Amino acid sequence: MQACSAQFQSVLAKDSSMPINRVTWSPDGDLIGVAFAKHLIHLYAYQQPNEARQVLEIEAHSGGVNDIAFSRPNKQLCVVTCGDDKLIRVWDMHGQKIYSFEGHEAPVYSICPHHKETIQFIFSTSIDGKIKAWLYDNAGSRVDYDAPGKWCTTMLYSADGTRLFSCGTSKEGDSHLVEWNESEGSIKRTYSGFRKKASGVVQGVVQFDTAQNHILAAGEDNQIKFWDVDNTNMLTFIDADGGLPGLPRLRFNKEGNLLAVTTVDNGFKILANSDGLRSLRAFGNRPFEAFRSPYEASAMKVSGAPVVAGISPNIGRMDNLDRNSPAKPSPILNGADPASRSIDIKPRISEEKPDKAKPWELMEVLNPQQFRVATLPETPEQTSKVVRLLYTNSGVGLLALGSNAIQRLWKWNRNEQNPSGKATASVVPQHWQPNSGLVMANDIGETPPEESVPCIALSKNDSYVMSACGGKVSLFNMMTFKVMTTFMPPPPASTFLAFHPQDNNIIAIGMEDSTIHIYNVRVDEVKIRLKGHQKRITGLAFSNSLHILVSSGADAQLCVWATDSWEKKKSVAIQMPAGKTPSGDTRVQFNSDQNRLLVVHETQIAIYDASKMERIYQWIPQGTLSAAISHASYSCNSQLVFAAFTDAIHPFTLLLLLDTHKNQINLQSGFQMDPLK
Repeated sequence: MQACSAQFQSVLAKDSSMPINRVTWSPDGDLIGVAFAKHLIHLYAYQQPNEARQVLEIEAHSGGVNDIAFSRPNKQLCVVTCGDDKLIRVWDMHGQKIYSFEGHEAPVYSICPHHKETIQFIFSTSIDGKIKAWLYDNAGSRVDYDAPGKWCTTMLYSADGTRLFSCGTSKEGDSHLVEWNESEGSIKRTYSGFRKKASGVVQGVVQFDTAQNHILAAGEDNQIKFWDVDNTNMLTFIDADGGLPGLPRLRFNKEGNLLAVTTVDNGFKILANSDGLRSLRAFGNRPFEAFRSPYEASAMKVSGAPVVAGISPNIGRMDNLDRNSPAKPSPILNGADPASRSIDIKPRISEEKPDKAKPWELMEVLNPQQFRVATLPETPEQTSKVVRLLYTNSGVGLLALGSNAIQRLWKWNRNEQNPSGKATASVVPQHWQPNSGLVMANDIGETPPEESVPCIALSKNDSYVMSACGGKVSLFNMMTFKVMTTFMPPPPASTFLAFHPQDNNIIAIGMEDSTIHIYNVRVDEVKIRLKGHQKRITGLAFSNSLHILVSSGADAQLCVWATDSWEKKKSVAIQMPAGKTPSGDTRVQFNSDQNRLLVVHETQIAIYDASKMERIYQWIPQGTLSAAISHASYSCNSQLVFAAFTDAIHPFTLLLLLDTHKNQINLQSGFQMDPLK
């Protein structure tokens, strides 16, 4: 007790039987998180063979702390908690509160942190049966669903992170185990096998777990029940030779070959298949005998067929095993195969000076493996062409805005041909839309879409897309395709859109009348109008590290705005080649270093040091590639610049440029892609 904090000793003095609601391991097995029924959490550093040292105490909630979990937003290990005060909170390893999520109307029962590609989020459930999802920002809940039974529910992902399940109990005592369709918030399948309870008899909340991506287990009726995840009918059940409570708690280890289950005498049993038994024997032969239980494993007969994941009737008792326990040696990466990770091959950089005249030759890309064609589905009224195209930030989808003001989404599926699920030329992406059949259709107002300036932007977490085609700006939910809101009706019309990188509720909107509107979605209000250009806005780019917004216009001007005050810091005119007029669109894009700015005009490609807004390099089309530049963009790692030209001779010309660390552009190779061959 002397090692505990004064606050903890005070709480124990008032209630010596203060229960623990939850214990969990950190992902690497170095820390143990403990959630108490009285507002506190403890973190313990685990040291083999059998030692735990308290390293942190946090007064996390008012009232009980109902659940605790570890997560890694932005690659930083954090602790997530929820409690009777209806809040979800995120803490760093120093005990400082990072986020506090508010929105539940009842005590929060459980939490489930997870990530999909680069998107980090938290599912939470409250005792009124509400399921909400939160991103690591202050923008509020992204979804609001009702859990089956509308009472206490827990949520879990399969080991590979691709399937979402929930299990819970209603106030009437009926249990529900389901798989969810994440993208739509609907139930994909409901598993049968739970006994209908007598009215008014509620013993507690059913607990469940998953193993090896294909087994579900839940404790009910003094038994452990098993399901194959692809079959709604119960596979089998066992009673572990008796001694289980009515609603036993259970937990698989990471490899799914050991299953711990609680007993009525405040102990627990370990069930093992043949692989699990070998692990236990090897574990028992390790030199730290203090970790072994004084109870010897004994052979017991198990009711029901012993077919579930090869579970053996050999049942023993073993201390300190949990899903993330260091006793379980190998972690499972969330669906990622280390062998499938791409190798970073550095291209050879030409030593030739970039401004040296050279008659570049074009090579035709005729290998069909190097490109794929995806066609926008035609609407009943008309055909449409792609007017804006962008990848999702996670690299698994492609979003296209058509000339008919409708957006379409393609996704690359994770399969044997494409184990990473990332964008690739070797696999054709599949057109995707929710089962509801909704399409992302923009308001077009009175201006025909073909006469308007189309614009589109995707939030950093891929949760929202906003777009406009001459009418109001529409904000869509990327999971459901529902219109969240519309705003900024013309005139003037919107010509460019950009999300604030740190707050999806703040949007920069470039306008036809040369102004920039900083709009807050949450309060539906234009906070400020920025004036600095003479013609319509054609580009917007935020820099997180420099805390600036750079705008470009059809007046060939670049303006720099401070994002903390929205004051204009500087204005720079693009230096035009001799004989060229400052007309046409100018686009801007930040390098991944958030400092070097790519500036694209039909007459040139330039790189600026955005901290000073000084031009570092300029490339002007020349020789056989003297046509106007239609578009250019950094590659995802910012080491390459791709540029397209619009001329009658090479309508599919693609120029590949290398942006070196010496702040210059060297022409590496040019390609002419002709998909008609």
